[in-house]
Amino acid sequence: MLKEILVIDDNPDIRSLVSSILKDQNFEVRTAANYDQAVFEINKKLPDLAIIDIKLDKADKDGIDLLKLVSKQNKLIPVIMISGHATVAIAVEATRLGAYEFIEKPFSKEKILNYVKRALESSELKKEKDIIENKLFHSFDLVGKSPSIMKVKKIIEKLSTSESRVLISGPTGTGKELVARKIHKNSLRSKEPFVIINAALLKESTYEKELFGEEFEDGNVSFGALERANKGTLLIDEVSEIPYETQANVLRVLIDQKFKRLNGSKDIYVNIRLISSTSKSLENLVKNGKFREDLYHRLNVMPIELTSLNSRTEDISLLIKYFMEKLSEINGVIKPNIDINNDNLYTYNWPGNVRELRNLVERITILSSNESKSNINKLIEDILNPSTSSLSNKDILEKSFTSPLKEARKHFEKEYLQIQLKKNHGNISKTADFIGMERSALHRKLKELGIKGIN
Repeated sequence: MLKEILVIDDNPDIRSLVSSILKDQNFEVRTAANYDQAVFEINKKLPDLAIIDIKLDKADKDGIDLLKLVSKQNKLIPVIMISGHATVAIAVEATRLGAYEFIEKPFSKEKILNYVKRALESSELKKEKDIIENKLFHSFDLVGKSPSIMKVKKIIEKLSTSESRVLISGPTGTGKELVARKIHKNSLRSKEPFVIINAALLKESTYEKELFGEEFEDGNVSFGALERANKGTLLIDEVSEIPYETQANVLRVLIDQKFKRLNGSKDIYVNIRLISSTSKSLENLVKNGKFREDLYHRLNVMPIELTSLNSRTEDISLLIKYFMEKLSEINGVIKPNIDINNDNLYTYNWPGNVRELRNLVERITILSSNESKSNINKLIEDILNPSTSSLSNKDILEKSFTSPLKEARKHFEKEYLQIQLKKNHGNISKTADFIGMERSALHRKLKELGIKGIN
């Protein structure tokens, strides 16, 4: 498909020259002779690349304003600025605002073509990167059959036609962003922007700028997350980290659906769906006076709770199979031979939750896809270091060799049965069949050893 370039210059000779050069290279070309024509062409259809002259016909509007307009509509579209009498300050400003390159007149055919081809190549790479990153998130499913995951799936389904605000809570690595993306993808806003702001990564002095944007004395504008997410969905990740003073301003936006940029005087109206996530208890923060109660109730219209992987070990085997398939496809390698019955996978505590499990599978997929099952088992053991579990093999041996026979047997039986129950997802019948024990006898043994359930 031919690339389309929009050439904006008030000099007819320059427009004609640049158009001829580009058409000779099989580019489709549109032109604009003044500021109003340029705005019309940009709003009618965004080009693949724009070449914009700094000085145009209006005294109060110039090429820099058009650069801002293009960037606001799609920041991935490269813009080459040209001028015959621009200052260094203007060139620096154009670059700061996202211009791919700044060219002084007169310029050669080779120079303009070189910049055009490089700009388009750079744009394609950025687009491919965004597509890959989006595929990584959008292609991953919420995997599991545990009661907690099935409950979350049902809530997501019910939210598909709702505009309710959602608060997703759960430990780090449980998939809060994935759930937020699924909600957006299933909603009526799915074709509109999905914007993320991670409150945990911001400096205290920059929260309001990142949320509301900023206006500068020279007329330039920095758009905040609220404005970028207009008509779509905004995810505030780790919402608990927003400073107490800023929380009042966020509350005001939720009530009025409008705000002012920093240093601005004009109301900016937005229509967004807000999803928040937190790995901390907002209820406890409210009790301790560190989070506004009124904001908490505004955010917590539809709560979703994600539990730790360690509390739903029945999903581990399903997740491993799923990640093996997906990650081998993404990385273009053979699917690894991971033993889903490896005891280490069920005795490990998974402090990083599903994210840590996925990282483990990806590491094995990339580094050991051709290894034997026994070698992969050894690698898993080395990576996970079972000593972090509630009772490691070393602990069992030490207790066994320093205890009377009856007590040592009890230590071993308890750990053995806990592992087998986890591997069989807490199913008593399957565990009894595997270890060769009557179901009723296993029940008595579990009661005797004080094993009440598998976490």
